[in-house]
Amino acid sequence: MEGWGRDWLTWLLRSGRGAGKTRTGSETTIDAVNTGSRRIALIGQTKGDVRDTMIEVGESGILECSPPWNRPKYEPSKRRLEWPNGAIAMAYSGDEPDQLRGPQHDFAWVDELAKFKYPRETWDNLMLGLRIGEAPRCIVTTTPRPIKIIKEILEDPLTRETLVSTYANRYNLAESFFRVITAKYEGTRLGRQELHGEMLDDNPDALWQREDIDAHRQTSHPDLMRVAVAVDPEASANENSAETGIVAAGIGIVKGVMHAYILDDLTIKGSPDTWARSAVTGFYKHQADLIVAEANNGGDMVAHTINTVDGMVPVKLVHASRGKYIRAEPVAALYEQGRVHHIGNFADLEDQLCEWIPGDKSPDRLDALVWVLTELMLGDMGEPEKVIIYDTIEEYGRISPELD
Repeated sequence: MEGWGRDWLTWLLRSGRGAGKTRTGSETTIDAVNTGSRRIALIGQTKGDVRDTMIEVGESGILECSPPWNRPKYEPSKRRLEWPNGAIAMAYSGDEPDQLRGPQHDFAWVDELAKFKYPRETWDNLMLGLRIGEAPRCIVTTTPRPIKIIKEILEDPLTRETLVSTYANRYNLAESFFRVITAKYEGTRLGRQELHGEMLDDNPDALWQREDIDAHRQTSHPDLMRVAVAVDPEASANENSAETGIVAAGIGIVKGVMHAYILDDLTIKGSPDTWARSAVTGFYKHQADLIVAEANNGGDMVAHTINTVDGMVPVKLVHASRGKYIRAEPVAALYEQGRVHHIGNFADLEDQLCEWIPGDKSPDRLDALVWVLTELMLGDMGEPEKVIIYDTIEEYGRISPELD
């Protein structure tokens, strides 16, 4: 930060995985405490991320980076750290932005802003409260994603930016981690983001574009007619296994047209029992009508596993008789038509949508999304279902019989 002068508000550190951004955030927060900051906001993707990554994690969290004579007292039940000099840091999460309404701060550390469910709402509330002290400041540490709020922060003249590659921190990383992560990403478009911290533009060959998702993103939805949870199962459970895609969505009527709302991404890596519990949790959380699961990869096992967790949950098995591109194309078309709305941000899901090129192996989250929207919005021929709104609700009913 030397040479920047006093005329800045935000330090945006965008970096590859393992580049040292958590350690930098911790050290910068401790330095802020030592130089006069007294009311600090620590904001992560979830409360668990603040606790596990920003405060407690290994040698990189605030607790481990603090010297014994200046180690803060951590009170998890109160979501706060208190230093010997009286400075207090409060923990907040990006999935509950309203927590930041009201509190005032003179320093903030925001970790992985690009992955927050409600990044804009969280950022706006933070900025409105970053208003005390002589020179309130904020550090944002994140793997970059080309979402609007990140672009706006970068364009702000009060922002200072640092770009760090995973390779810059190679000698502080386990050799096995470095070998695996570079083998997975190096030489790919996604590697430019995940290893080198670059801000990627949309892939012109992908079926989905971020501008279509952003243009129709919402924070709430109308009353929903149907809700479903889709599962793209991973049969194996070892360190090389893929995740099991689990996506919840619902449909509602807006001005006589059916729209879909992406409610949750519950994708998880683990045993069949682990992902089945995640799917059943999503079923009850969103008051779904059924769970849709792909039958190609052990269909009977999928239904049995879910019913073992909860035998009352209805499961519909679907078989992929057509290629992934044929199944995905009409779903992508619904996005172009503005008929699919993400309720908040789903960073990992949206990365998969906007990076997948037809012909490549389709990833887990994308497959689950295609299944759930096919179930809710598309008929057997891949055409969006039609809804008729009658003038006299009492006489004809609100929804066409063809949807019964």
